[in-house]
Amino acid sequence: MTAGAPTGCRLYLVTPPALDPAAFRDVLAAALDAGDVAAVQLRLKDAADDALRRAIDALRPVAQSRGVAFLMNDRPDLAVAHGCDGAHVGQTDMPAKAARALLGERMLGVTCHASRDLAFAAGEAGADYVAFGAFFPTLTKDAPTRADPDILRWWSELMELPAVAIGGISAANCGELVRAGADFLAVVGAVWSHPDGPAAGVRAMNAAIASAQAG
Repeated sequence: MTAGAPTGCRLYLVTPPALDPAAFRDVLAAALDAGDVAAVQLRLKDAADDALRRAIDALRPVAQSRGVAFLMNDRPDLAVAHGCDGAHVGQTDMPAKAARALLGERMLGVTCHASRDLAFAAGEAGADYVAFGAFFPTLTKDAPTRADPDILRWWSELMELPAVAIGGISAANCGELVRAGADFLAVVGAVWSHPDGPAAGVRAMNAAIASAQAG
């Protein structure tokens, strides 16, 4: 998500729903050092503002020092106040247009579920990327919709605005999303819950992406 970055589909990491920032800092560093990652989104839905600030201060430098965009879920205000590269908002969070005004030149991503209309609206509001999903069953959140890979194919053929695929994505099932035109794959469990550790999870995802692109 930065100038001069690798092209093609790339990995987008979303943090676990609960974490200890001091301990997770080294875990995140190891994951980012294991292979190509475009962005890290800090997503702690139930955390108080003080906890969010501590997490940002601990984890943002880990990502940014490696050229990885650090994004804040739901809270463009904290993203701006604490030096994040941008924010991601859902349909029940701050409206995209208001988030765009608050973020200025920082990155804005918008959840669009499986809706073409929401994706168009997000683009018109100034989003830098749209996120479609969930494509597969996920334990991370109660996904209100199930998306079909065809929406990625349709979007990539029609629009230049990047698309992020999210929802239950793993090294085993990501190939069809890559081939359908996803610009980024947002993952949680495939990396943080990998049986051989997060670094192995990043390597596995990057290998699967490369294999799908080669095919």
